[in-house]
Amino acid sequence: MTESAPTTSEPTILVNEIDENITRITLNRPHKRNALNAEARQALIDALQETRGKAKVLIINGAGSSFCSGMDLGQVTDTPQAAQDDLNRTWLQVQEEIRRHPAIVIASAHGYALGGGATLINTCDLAVVAEDAQIGMPEIGFGFYPGLSGPAAQLRLSPKRAAWMVLTAKRIDGKTAVEWGMANLAVDAANLEAETLALARHVAQFDAVALEWSKKALWQIPMHISEWRAALEFGLYTNTAIQARTDSHKQALRNFAAGKPNPGQGKDA
Repeated sequence: MTESAPTTSEPTILVNEIDENITRITLNRPHKRNALNAEARQALIDALQETRGKAKVLIINGAGSSFCSGMDLGQVTDTPQAAQDDLNRTWLQVQEEIRRHPAIVIASAHGYALGGGATLINTCDLAVVAEDAQIGMPEIGFGFYPGLSGPAAQLRLSPKRAAWMVLTAKRIDGKTAVEWGMANLAVDAANLEAETLALARHVAQFDAVALEWSKKALWQIPMHISEWRAALEFGLYTNTAIQARTDSHKQALRNFAAGKPNPGQGKDA
């Protein structure tokens, strides 16, 4: 059962700056379980573009009872092929905006994460999910291959696990998503927001340039660079690029020499 439609016109995407380092982007179509229509997709693209350089960490979550139930099928039924192609193009652009965004993007998923919702979990750099979240790809039941969620799963999961999601339309819960390597943490739904924010604050303590370039390396290796020596050389190049753009490593080394812990070090890291 879907939730009641809003009584007033509300933004399809909400942007909330939590502090100078962390911004939350909320999918705000709860009456549609946050299925993304054309307007919402463009608003999400705009939000991602507008937050570039303004935060170290972005959190993407969903309003109401679900994270994201994928494409708004109301815009697909009897829609001309050219319009459907445009919907697919904008959804692909959303994924590229996340992948190329300088901030670390964390998915915070509860309820339904279907089709495009599963894609978002796989595209985000990190993911915290509710233990009872329902994650899946229903596309085979509609007679087609999941055009974006399928490839995203195949790049993130083992072949048999990706095939299970693509070919059976069966859903997995948050605990299974962690076991399969699709998410990092599975928590009680009541603690999802707090646990996600705690992770965001932990990541945000690190240098912004180091985070951005580490993210680039994580996307390059092994998706584009799988040969051993080339991967190691790219790792060295990544550190050269970081050190050319920030002096934070110099202060970190001075802290270490003085016996002062750096972010992420020590028993309380």
